[in-house]
Amino acid sequence: MQTGESLVEFVRHCGPNRLDYICNLQGGTMAKQASVDSLAEAYLELLAARGIEYFFGNGGTDFAPIIEAYAKRQAQEQVLPRPIPVPHEVTAVSMALGYTMATGKPQVVMVHTTPGTANAISGIINASRGNIPMLFSAGRTPISDGNAVGSRDGGIHWSQEVFDQGGMLREWVKWDYELHHGVDLESVVDRALAISQSEPAGPVYLTLPREVLAEHVDGITYHDQPLMNKAAETGPSPEVVSQVARALAKAKNPILITRTVGRDPRAVQPLVELAELLGMPVYEAGGNYVNFPKTHALYAGTEVGGVLPQADVVLVVEADVPWIPKRTGPRDDALVVGMGVDPLFSRYPMRTFRTDVNMAGSPRLAFLALTAAIRGLGVDQSAAKARIEASRKAGVQRREETAKRAEAGKGQTPINKAYFSRCLAEAIDDNTVILNELGVDLTQIEFSKPGAFYGGSVAGSLGWSIGASLGVKLASPEKTVVCCVGDGSYIFGSGEAGHMVSDVQGLPVLTIVWNNGIWNAVQNSTRMTYPNGIAARNNNFAVSTLSQAFGFEKICEAGGGYGERVVDPAEVPAAIRRALKVVREEKRQALLNVVGDNAR
Repeated sequence: MQTGESLVEFVRHCGPNRLDYICNLQGGTMAKQASVDSLAEAYLELLAARGIEYFFGNGGTDFAPIIEAYAKRQAQEQVLPRPIPVPHEVTAVSMALGYTMATGKPQVVMVHTTPGTANAISGIINASRGNIPMLFSAGRTPISDGNAVGSRDGGIHWSQEVFDQGGMLREWVKWDYELHHGVDLESVVDRALAISQSEPAGPVYLTLPREVLAEHVDGITYHDQPLMNKAAETGPSPEVVSQVARALAKAKNPILITRTVGRDPRAVQPLVELAELLGMPVYEAGGNYVNFPKTHALYAGTEVGGVLPQADVVLVVEADVPWIPKRTGPRDDALVVGMGVDPLFSRYPMRTFRTDVNMAGSPRLAFLALTAAIRGLGVDQSAAKARIEASRKAGVQRREETAKRAEAGKGQTPINKAYFSRCLAEAIDDNTVILNELGVDLTQIEFSKPGAFYGGSVAGSLGWSIGASLGVKLASPEKTVVCCVGDGSYIFGSGEAGHMVSDVQGLPVLTIVWNNGIWNAVQNSTRMTYPNGIAARNNNFAVSTLSQAFGFEKICEAGGGYGERVVDPAEVPAAIRRALKVVREEKRQALLNVVGDNAR
């Protein structure tokens, strides 16, 4: 706005087809005004203003106002939020999930009314249990007859309507709402995003009736800052910090167990500093992120059962299942401390793991507070150094045994998973991101930096990695992204949809399908439940077999990618190199169909 130019002149100068700005100095706020004709346009405008970069859509008859709004925005060269068409709902949700895992920024997914919501629920379960913020939305079957724009005009518009669309997934979202009036748009969107991002983070659900989206409006005025913001990061109380710090300072054998503390990459280094101060080994009860550098002397692996009964202080940090009670548990006189944004996992109907003290809040802040308090108290440095040295020696032995397993499997057919995973580890570099969903043996790959690895959903809803790998690639186009997935998970994740999006959007990902021809988890569970049963004795497991003859690589080729079936173990290193070259240099997707053994 030029000096001396009136507000009216400024608005006229900007023209009706561009975003106009109006300064409102009252209260130090800034109001923005956009020239839009429908509530759908206003919705997209507001999402862009709130920093939403991508709109992952799986469309239906309810999308007409959104599609028209996008056509107008693109004609005006307004690119945000960028629409990404995704031909399966699970893939769409998983793309948003992967993007947020890599960036921390929530995105928007929109699906088609009740059928789209139903198809997407497995992905929403993953986002819920993984504490991934997301604005998940769906169109709403038209709610009115008559001549209003967007009212019922198709045969499905009566049978598709339900009494409570939000009830389909209320178990898995933090909040759900149906937009009724355009006047509420800003408040509804800001509330949705604020709730989604407040810890414990998770998806929210917004339904959008077609008539409401099609509602005519004469422009939109909204605030430059959200009306509501996510709750601030919180730390534990000083009293609890003091109590736990005193216990840790005196501990003879403290250990820490985690699963997802790396969801906040900023928490990793404070954890390293706390562990080094105490000489405290760090165990992973499964892993969804790089929680602690695997190359560090205090990284203790995943087998906590043997050491748990000897620990006198046990920190359970963002680990929903820190041990299996049937097999092991802490000793009676040990202090067990739960740490996390929701250390009791209050959304789990039943979770009976003992915790003597709970430190609710940000693990990052808890680590910083504990480190400061323990330094003030002082620790036995010689004992801490001895624990570090013992952990280092155990790590050397563990790595030697891991390498021996890989070497022993070198010539095996079907291909040995440990051997294949070691070959993959040797082929990747520091610019590579691995996503694993039952596709590789993670003990063979040492991740040291946050963002180098993302693991499977704690909810066990399979198929997330196909779309998530595309989301990670979208967030980090300079990275080499490798999706390691079991054959059953590949099918659950709608591989065809993933390959189509990869081709259309220019997102070259290397997909490795571990093709063992079975649902291994089903068979392993049966063996554990009935170790002396008939199924285990006869190796006869009903409804758990697939086909190792299936040509997964052909699906990738149909999407313009490179596919290769790998059967000969001697060809494994070269096959990995060929596929990585296609992804890195030719910028095309690739898939290795690895005919492998039944190892987990």
